[in-house]
Amino acid sequence: MYFPTMRMRRLRKDSRIREIVRETKVYKKDLIYPIFFKDSLNKGEKEEIPSMPGEYRYSLEAGVEFAKKLESQGLKSIIVFGVPNIEQKDEIGTPAYTKDGIVQKAIRLLKKQTNLVIISDVCLCQYTSHGHCGIIRKNDCADFGYEILNDETLTYLSKVALSHAEAGADIVAPSDMMDGRIEAIRNTLDENGYENVMIMAYSAKYASAFYEPFRKAVDSSPLTGDRKTYQMDPANATEAIRECELDVLEGADFLIIKPALPYLDIIKTIKEEFNLPLVSYNVSGEYSMIITAIEKGFLKENAIIESLTSIKRAGSNLIITHFAPYLLENNLLD
Repeated sequence: MYFPTMRMRRLRKDSRIREIVRETKVYKKDLIYPIFFKDSLNKGEKEEIPSMPGEYRYSLEAGVEFAKKLESQGLKSIIVFGVPNIEQKDEIGTPAYTKDGIVQKAIRLLKKQTNLVIISDVCLCQYTSHGHCGIIRKNDCADFGYEILNDETLTYLSKVALSHAEAGADIVAPSDMMDGRIEAIRNTLDENGYENVMIMAYSAKYASAFYEPFRKAVDSSPLTGDRKTYQMDPANATEAIRECELDVLEGADFLIIKPALPYLDIIKTIKEEFNLPLVSYNVSGEYSMIITAIEKGFLKENAIIESLTSIKRAGSNLIITHFAPYLLENNLLD
């Protein structure tokens, strides 16, 4: 049966029809908002992030108040990042796992004052003096004259995850890309009575150019070198399946693909391969590109919904996105 009997435009004739046949829809519950808490800010302060228009670093009190506002507008989940005092940083990222660290304090306050699902980013990069996600050792034969020590790093990542669980995190999200870190963290949590704390694994995290605004936001750029020995090569797809499979076997409860928009094919592939809830990180570079284009008049604001819909359509159950406040404040989602 062909034209003129079959007319596809009948399904697009007006907004009512388009709404009821729409195959993919983004809901408020799908959003996870990444929020930055900065240790050196005074009570009630927030600090603009130049690389991410409309985004801020918050003091504890200001950040929690903003989170409460977003919750009242329908937000269900938040992922917490910390910006420690520069003078506290050291080679092993001690501020990342101290009980009075900025993330630990933020988690405790959020748990007291909100009913949000609290996810914590588990990594060392913004807490180490060298800016890498692991422990480093001098090695003249390695790139840049040093190497990132995988197994030694697992001990410290486990300390970070445990400190977040002790503070009250519902989910810990290791973003370092060290081999074996999911099993190491799972074992540490279980041995300490936190078997119900979930792990949201950054399973396929690519060595992407789209992280740059975030690195400026949390002062986490490596002092020298890059992260290509532990984050994935953007050219590789099959490797993402292997990474996710290992995280599933080691005990991950969620899988994350990062970034999102340049890796829609990876999102689709991973969704087809695994049954775990799939999260995509709509990263800082994706946000800054679109929001700057909107501010300059190159794009209209409906580009935000279209871009997030494409991520959901590719297979994501949840989306970590800096667009959450805009969408919630303008009541654009159900």
